[in-house]
Amino acid sequence: MNIQEKLFYIQQNLKAPKGQYNKFGDFHYRSCEDIQEAVKPILKEVKAVLLISDEIIQIGNRFYIKATAALQDIENNEQIANTAFAREVEEKPKMGAAQITGSCSSYARKYALNGLFCIDDAKDPDYPTERPEQQGKPKDGISKAEIAKLQQEAARTGTNLSTVCQRYKVAAVQNMNHEQYLRAMSAFEKMPTVPSPIPPDQQYNFDIPDGGEEMPFR
Repeated sequence: MNIQEKLFYIQQNLKAPKGQYNKFGDFHYRSCEDIQEAVKPILKEVKAVLLISDEIIQIGNRFYIKATAALQDIENNEQIANTAFAREVEEKPKMGAAQITGSCSSYARKYALNGLFCIDDAKDPDYPTERPEQQGKPKDGISKAEIAKLQQEAARTGTNLSTVCQRYKVAAVQNMNHEQYLRAMSAFEKMPTVPSPIPPDQQYNFDIPDGGEEMPFR
């Protein structure tokens, strides 16, 4: 097999289940490490190696991690590569500079692997299944229970829900789809609990990040 045939074989046979669980968003997901472990036996079978690297690049005033995932044929050194980017945030609650870079790197590497091996997170068989309270909801909408959970997390973190709506370009949280809900819950997970309820006129309204990993709302 040439390198294209080997990549095709891997894409058809790779099974990378979502082995991680996000309790805040109540959904399963896969990490970069999950994909790497799943592909190792197939790499041995087709006699190829997976090379992953990243570099920090600056675009304007922003710093990005550029990750490259390359499949290399050990028989003739042919190679196919895919790249992905993730932007570093200036700060994250409870995370040092090294942890921020590491988290950003893992995110970029994961999506470089997703592109190389044709993995679609939104359409995997183990994508979050519909719970009983979600039945009967409008197509692509979120349930009353999910709306309540968003309101609870907003109160816990002192976040104005208008900030959430602004990020996902919706008029109200009721108009969010399920994917946006999961991303919002992932962002809330990274935020600390405020010591006491904050009056609406004192709640935070922060600039919205432009792409990359789902970051906190402040």
